[in-house]
Amino acid sequence: MSAQFHCVTVESDDPYTLAGWWARVLDRRLADDDHPDDPEAVLVAPAGDGPDLLFVRVGERHGKGAFHIDLHAAEGTRDEEVARLRDLGATLVADRRRPDGSGWVVLADPEGNEFCVCRSWAERAASA
Repeated sequence: MSAQFHCVTVESDDPYTLAGWWARVLDRRLADDDHPDDPEAVLVAPAGDGPDLLFVRVGERHGKGAFHIDLHAAEGTRDEEVARLRDLGATLVADRRRPDGSGWVVLADPEGNEFCVCRSWAERAASA
C-alpha cells in the first residue's frame, strides 16, 4: 500500500487570479465552478498528468514561499521556457545556470512564490 498525491496546495492572497496565471504557465484549466471571489481555486491536471493544484486564500503565509515546484520545458529549451514565463509576468530571482548547461533559473510568480526552471528532458539527454 502507498500514498499518492491528491493535490499540491498553494497559499495565496487571491486564489482565482494566481490560479489563472499558473493555468497559462502549465496549459491547464480552472475547475468549472471556480469564481473570482471564491476562497479557493483548483487548477485541474489532465488525467494521469500529475496532481491538481489547489490555491487557497490565507490570512498569513507559512514561511518564505507558500510552495516550491521545479518545472522543465515540455517543448524547446530551458532558456525559451524562462523567456515565455517572464513574458507571462514571472520575475527573475536568481540565475543558477552553469557553463556546462546544467543548473536552473529561479523565478517568482505574481505573488512572489519562487519556482525553478530546469533543463528539458531533451537537453538532459543531449548532454549525457
